[in-house]
Amino acid sequence: DHVKLAHYADAACDIEYDFPMGFKELEGIHSRTDFDLKNHQQFSGKKLTYFDTELNQHYIPYVVETSIGLDRTFLMLLSEAYQEEDLSTEEKQDARVVLKLPAMLAPYKLAILPLLKKDGLPEIAKELMAECRGSFKCFYEEKDAIGKRYRRMDAIGTPFCVTIDHQTKEDGTVTIRHRDSMLQERVALKDIKQIVLNAVQY
Repeated sequence: DHVKLAHYADAACDIEYDFPMGFKELEGIHSRTDFDLKNHQQFSGKKLTYFDTELNQHYIPYVVETSIGLDRTFLMLLSEAYQEEDLSTEEKQDARVVLKLPAMLAPYKLAILPLLKKDGLPEIAKELMAECRGSFKCFYEEKDAIGKRYRRMDAIGTPFCVTIDHQTKEDGTVTIRHRDSMLQERVALKDIKQIVLNAVQY
């Protein structure tokens, strides 16, 4: 709550978020009393009162003003989603940067990753890309080891990665990896589009 108020206000408060750099204002809320409508009424000559049937009286309504910035709201979402996870074991040190955005807000919904650049795997991956990209944004990548590709997708918040491998050619299944849990499961290639759609819809 504010101690010093604008001359037209009788109450004010800020909604703040604890950013990495400390608490900062997200939204300001002010009760402007009847200052605005009273002045409009005075200078326009138009009656702006409201009649309350329960109280059987006329009064000039109060205005509650709220101000919120898109930039700072987006920064809040990024700050909340950004995490550095320690994945170390007794054998080795390991960590990952992951942007745990809600799936519906992630820039890319699905990464399509052929395990190798040969044996027909890129062709299958590109067919899936063509099937899905009309419904949501996809990212295709075939460079580097699959683990490195997973980590890159974690860092930009991609909620799902699909790996096309040799088993895909045998039985029509793929590995789908979930960003937040890193869980990997085998599902039918034909079901991938609907799985992602179910996750990203409002």
